[in-house]
Amino acid sequence: MTPLIDVIFLLLLFFMLSSTFSKFAEIELSSATAGATAAQEPTERAFIQIGAERIVLNGEPVTLDELSAQVGTGQALVSLDADTSAQRLVDLLVRLRGRDGLAVTVLE
Repeated sequence: MTPLIDVIFLLLLFFMLSSTFSKFAEIELSSATAGATAAQEPTERAFIQIGAERIVLNGEPVTLDELSAQVGTGQALVSLDADTSAQRLVDLLVRLRGRDGLAVTVLE
């Protein structure tokens, strides 16, 4: 009969070698804060509503590819529907990430 400690070490070794320790991409989120000065206010705003099956930009339905082409500089306000998954939000934020002059705010 095999001692229990041998079985524990074998299981520990198996899970250590079969798992991955790589970090997935991280996206920085900033929350909306009160008291912003008028000099920091962007002049152009885009209102984006995102759901499980839909994306609406300023009241017009668009696809994810069209959205990244239509949103320019300024501020993008993202509103989430109740059925929005975290992956869907991350896909949207990845498309908008890295644009010069674009500030993305996720609303509660």
